[in-house]
Amino acid sequence: MIDLMKYLSENPYPGRGIILGRTADNKKAAVAYFIMGRSENSRNRVFETTEDGIRTRAFDESKMTDPSLIIYHPVRLLDNGLLVVTNGDQTDTIRDHIAQGHCYRHALNTRTFEPDGPNWTPRISGVVKPDGSYNLSILKSMDGDSACCCRYFFEYDNPVPGTGHFIHTYQENLDPLPSFEGEPRRVSIDAKDAQSWAEALWAALNEGNKVSLYVQFFDLESGARDIAIINKHS
Repeated sequence: MIDLMKYLSENPYPGRGIILGRTADNKKAAVAYFIMGRSENSRNRVFETTEDGIRTRAFDESKMTDPSLIIYHPVRLLDNGLLVVTNGDQTDTIRDHIAQGHCYRHALNTRTFEPDGPNWTPRISGVVKPDGSYNLSILKSMDGDSACCCRYFFEYDNPVPGTGHFIHTYQENLDPLPSFEGEPRRVSIDAKDAQSWAEALWAALNEGNKVSLYVQFFDLESGARDIAIINKHS
């Protein structure tokens, strides 16, 4: 298990990140998603709430140059109680395939990494079930080779209280950006509510590169959802 806040503070640009897990009292599922940016176009974004989750939106529409890979719905709550969180429009791919009776793996087998060479940004995705069990996935190039897409799926059936798993897009801050390597990092979750965890995560993210953060705790018995959103541009 790694110290999540230390891990984030020592990495200036993990890119986009998903953290899924369980609170220490074993009563709530914990979800976090953050975006970072190095270019003006990537940094010119905010999270805003929607009927079923959140979407990204340009903070200053006049400065938006290419919305294709940065405007999407990162979080959607489906009718069957599944919560989907991703770093791209594959959120909608997963939603649509599940509505047709398929699973998230079936959906992601139709997608690849993002077409933004030479980085070939990985697509990271998470699915949280109503009982708090969860899945994580990453679709990435083979060491920067755009001819080969590697698909990895990680499934956690019985989350350990106070523990989560963290996956992000970039291994380190280089040019081109190397994709995340290995299994999702096992991290501790000691916060009791969404706002306190959001504030701790936000403080750990690099000041110059962080853009927006979404956190949700949902009660596994009542279904009540506690949500916090922090945007650098407000």
